[in-house]
Amino acid sequence: MNLLKALAAVGSMTFISRILGFVRDTLIARVFGAGLATDAFFVAFKIPNLLRRVSAEGAFSQAFVPILAEYKVQRTQVETHALINHVASLMGVFLVVVTIVGMLAAPLIVAVTAPGFVAETAKFNLTVELLRITFPYIFFISLVSLAGGVLNTYSKFQVPAFTPVWLNLSFIAAMLFVAPHVNYSIKVLAWAVFVGGVIQLAYQWPYLRQLGLLPRYELNLQDEGVRRILKLMLPAIFGVSVAQISIVINNVFASFLQTGSVSWLYYADRLMEFPTGVLGVALGTILLPSLAKSYVDKSDSDYSQLLDWGLRLTLILAAPAAVALAVLAKPLVVTLFYYGKFTAHDVLMTEQALIAYSLGLLGLILVKVLAPGFYARQNIKTPVKIAVFTLVMTQLMNLLFVFVLDLKHVGLALAIGLSACLNAALLYINLHNSHAFTPRTGWGLFFLKLVAALLVMAVALYYSMGAPQQWLHYTLIQKILHMLLLLAVGAGAYFAALWAQGFRLQDFSRRVSR
Repeated sequence: MNLLKALAAVGSMTFISRILGFVRDTLIARVFGAGLATDAFFVAFKIPNLLRRVSAEGAFSQAFVPILAEYKVQRTQVETHALINHVASLMGVFLVVVTIVGMLAAPLIVAVTAPGFVAETAKFNLTVELLRITFPYIFFISLVSLAGGVLNTYSKFQVPAFTPVWLNLSFIAAMLFVAPHVNYSIKVLAWAVFVGGVIQLAYQWPYLRQLGLLPRYELNLQDEGVRRILKLMLPAIFGVSVAQISIVINNVFASFLQTGSVSWLYYADRLMEFPTGVLGVALGTILLPSLAKSYVDKSDSDYSQLLDWGLRLTLILAAPAAVALAVLAKPLVVTLFYYGKFTAHDVLMTEQALIAYSLGLLGLILVKVLAPGFYARQNIKTPVKIAVFTLVMTQLMNLLFVFVLDLKHVGLALAIGLSACLNAALLYINLHNSHAFTPRTGWGLFFLKLVAALLVMAVALYYSMGAPQQWLHYTLIQKILHMLLLLAVGAGAYFAALWAQGFRLQDFSRRVSR
C-alpha cells in the first residue's frame, strides 16, 4: 500500500467534507448570524461532540485500533470478528445508558459547561432544549467511530473519511428545505445533528458487511481482547478527557464574555478545522494501523521511518496552511461568513480569533501525528501525563490572556494554540529521548528550505491580497474569484520555491504492507 496515495485518498474525502462544512457554516452565519440562538446551539452541539472525542474518536480508537491490528495479524478471522462483536455490544449498552442520563441531566450539564448562560433564562432554556435533541448523536457517532476503526485497520480509509459528508448534507438540507417552513427555528439545526448521526452509521454498515465483520450482539466481558482494550482505555479516557476539559473550561470562560463570543470562536475554529481535518486527521488515520503493525512485527526501523515520513509531510503541508490562515484571515472570514445577519463587527472578532488560532495550527496537527506513535506501542500513560501538564499550562495562559491582558475571546484562542504547540513539543521530546523514534538525517537543511518557501508564499499572498478592508465591499463573485486567485498564487509560489530547492513528490512516497 502506498501511504502517499492513501493520504491523498483520505485527504480528498476529508476535503469534500470540509468544503461542505464551510457551505453549512456559511448558511448558518447567513440565516442565524452570531447571537443568542447560535451561542445556544453551538454549546448544545459541542457537548455531544466533546463526549464523542472522549469515548469514540479519542480513548476508544486509541485503545481499539492497536489491539484490532494485532488480532488481524496474529489471529484468525473468526477470533477477530468475535472481538468486534464483544466490543460493539459493550459499547452499545454503555452508550444507551449515557444517552438517557445525558438527556435527563441536560439542565445540569448546561449549567456546568456554560454557567454564564444561567443568568439569561431564555438562552439557558433554549440550550437545554437543543441539547436534549442533539445528545443522542453521541450514540450514533460512537458506533460510527467503531466501524471506522475496523475499516481503517483493513485499509478502507476512504469510507470513514467520507462519512462526515452526510452530517454536513443533513445540515444543508435542513436549512434549505426545512427551516423556511418552521420560521427559521434554531431547532432545525439540532434535528439535523440527530438525523446526520443516523445516516452516517447507516452508510458504513454495508462496508462492514462486505468484510464479513458486521457486528452482532454478543456481550462477553470475559473476552481477553475486550479486557485489554478496557485496560488501555482507562488512562486514554483520562488523557483525552484532559484535552476536552480544556475546551470545556474555555467554553466556560467564553460564556461570561460578550454575547457572540462563543459564535466567533466557533466560526474561527471551523476554519482551523479544515487543515486540521484534511491533514492531521488523515495522517493520524493512516499512520496508526501501520505504526501498530510495525510495533507488533518488532520492526523499530520501519516504525521510525514511518514517523519521520509523517512529520516531514506534516510540516510541508501544515506550515503553509498556518501562514495562509494568518495572512488571509479577513478575506477568508468575509468570503465565507459575511452575509445576512453576520455583521462587519462579527467579521473583525472572528478574524482576531482566527489569527490567534493560526499560531497553534502546526502544533494541533503535529499532535495528531505524534500521539499515534504512543498509541501504536500501546503506551497511553505518557501522552496522558503530557496532556495533564498541558491542561494546567492552558488554564494559566487563559488567566493571563483573558483577565490580566484583557484579550477577551482572542486570549482563549491563543491559549489553545500555544498549548497545542507545547503538547506537540513534549510528545516529540519523549519519543526521541526514549529511543522509540530516531529521526533521519537532514532535518536542519529541511527546516531552512521550508522557512524560505514559507517566506516566498507569505510575501506573494500579502501583495496579492490588496487592502483587507476592501473585501467587505466585494460582491460574492468578486470574493470567490479573488480568493481562488489568492489560493492559486500562494500554492504556486510555495511549491515553486520548494521545487527550486530540490523537493520532489517522489521523495515523500512510501509503501507499507497491508
